[in-house]
Amino acid sequence: MKIETQRAMDEAEIRQRVDKLVEAIRAMDLDSVMSIYAPDLVSFDVEPPLQHVGAEAKRKNWLNAFSLYQRPLEYEIRDLTITAGDDVAFAHGLIRISGTMKSGNRAEHWLRSTTCFRKINGTWLIVHDQVSAPLDFGSGRALLNLAP
Repeated sequence: MKIETQRAMDEAEIRQRVDKLVEAIRAMDLDSVMSIYAPDLVSFDVEPPLQHVGAEAKRKNWLNAFSLYQRPLEYEIRDLTITAGDDVAFAHGLIRISGTMKSGNRAEHWLRSTTCFRKINGTWLIVHDQVSAPLDFGSGRALLNLAP
């Protein structure tokens, strides 16, 4: 098989896995969300601390996020770009998460996402992710009101 054909197949498989992840997040289905992460994941998420090591730490992040919102949760990834190698790939795009908070307030945030995948036993899993918001250096505050 040509390398270009294999790369296209891998990128399509990763895109399908990301689509399943998005659907699982919208459904707040924690087990399905976690099925795309490698056990030894390292995550640089938007909430402290600076890094979260291991799938259990990521599970806690998602559990916390889900606990803040009423159903349904709106979640999308825009401008997703995927580049795959033999057994490592990365993707980047913009995330919109919105919905009604448990407090009753409506919230919408655009964030940046970079995700690294590794093919483990024939399956593409997330081994690293980084989700961030632009920073206003003058005030030290995240800019959560920006949109593409």
